Amino acid sequence: MNIPAKHIFSFVFLCVMLIFSSCRTAKKINQSILPKAAAVNSKEVEDSIRALNQTMDAFKKGIIDFNTFNAKIKVESAGGNGSNPDLTAVVKIVKDSAIWVSLSATILSIEIYRVLITKDSIILLNKQEKIVQYRSLDYLQEITKIPFDYKTLQDCIIGNPIFYGDSISTYQEKNKLIYFSTINKFFKNLFTLSSDTKYMIHCKLDDIDHSKNRTADITYDNFVNSDGINFSTIRKIMVSEKSNLNIALDFKKYEFNKELSLSFNIPQNYSRK
Repeated sequence: MNIPAKHIFSFVFLCVMLIFSSCRTAKKINQSILPKAAAVNSKEVEDSIRALNQTMDAFKKGIIDFNTFNAKIKVESAGGNGSNPDLTAVVKIVKDSAIWVSLSATILSIEIYRVLITKDSIILLNKQEKIVQYRSLDYLQEITKIPFDYKTLQDCIIGNPIFYGDSISTYQEKNKLIYFSTINKFFKNLFTLSSDTKYMIHCKLDDIDHSKNRTADITYDNFVNSDGINFSTIRKIMVSEKSNLNIALDFKKYEFNKELSLSFNIPQNYSRK
């Protein structure tokens, strides 16, 4: 089974797609989200501000703090050329230190690639062709065309906020759902939360640069509370730029804060590229 290295890197940075699930508590409230003064009284304005702040406070509490993370993920994807072979990924993270990924062809249960990411480097083992590739973390930006660093990638995998705007431009509560949007230098984000849980269940992102015509749609489902951590175990990602990409992630197993080993031996017979 021959999978090009660039596709493997694309999977490893599949978390990049998860940027579209990102936001944070707003620093300020844009006046455009409030009722017009001529139409409402000050109490309605205060109620709107209070509801927004309560929502953002609850959402902020959902940010996952952890020491280690370990997961086994079934990955299905399809693009312009049809469906790709199913993959199984094992992902291990030691917070603020290293991200370890093993990628296998699901149907063969044979490890194809292994990747180690640190704060300043990326190492890729191509176990089919016995090749090792060394890259700086800047390579992440070259692939994604997005200003990623280690922490951003780490937060992507865990599902924590990244790439957000400093203010909320719209806010609405309707039919037990909460909708709000933010704008930053790169993206406009429209988020949908459950009114009851404040979990993010959907997110849509549009590139500020209309010439790129880059959009993404993310759906989060099947939240599980384990040891006080709420985690979405099923995620569907639809990305559109020059072509479409659909990705489904099914977290078959996952755990936080367990002891981990990030063994990453490089065989002597591997050629360097």
